[in-house]
Amino acid sequence: MSITAQQFQQLQDRVGRRVPKLAVEHAVSVRAEHKIILGIDPSLRGTGYGVIRNASRTPELLVQGTVKCAASLTRVQCLARIAEAIREIVRSCKPTVCIVEGLFYAQNLQTALIMGEARGASLVAVAEAGLEVYEIAPRKVKQAVVGYGAAQKLAVAKMVQRMLRLSEPPAPDAADALALALTYAQESRSPISRVSRKL
Repeated sequence: MSITAQQFQQLQDRVGRRVPKLAVEHAVSVRAEHKIILGIDPSLRGTGYGVIRNASRTPELLVQGTVKCAASLTRVQCLARIAEAIREIVRSCKPTVCIVEGLFYAQNLQTALIMGEARGASLVAVAEAGLEVYEIAPRKVKQAVVGYGAAQKLAVAKMVQRMLRLSEPPAPDAADALALALTYAQESRSPISRVSRKL
């Protein structure tokens, strides 16, 4: 069975209408480019945070530290302090995206619950500000920053120091938070790699 040139053109037109050109363009630009990235490593007594500017060549540190809560504070007081500290960081640095450490398996149920509460306090603070929020598994962060998924905290801190050109390694909790932000920054430059998950 043969078809005419006109019929062939009509078939091509019909097939072309099924896949709009805009669909391809949209797929490429789904993820917005974020310049100021906040990383949070939640913990009840020491929540690490780090904010970087995702510059074109090398990331630049804006602020980093740990929200420390003394043992004399109750859990509820710690959660309030964490939320308020994160709100202040968001107000002063104006990040547009937040990266938190993904949930991990804990043998101690009580520890898992407390960690979840600290994570929740942090997430509420960034959600109030309208930030996009992503999570990355700890192993994937270590793989991206150090090149080894089971790297120790000191190795992570040393690589964060090197990547941000710091005079000394950050404190462990802050280093983990900065590693989260750096991992997301690396991912945002890659058209293929996707290790984060949007919350």
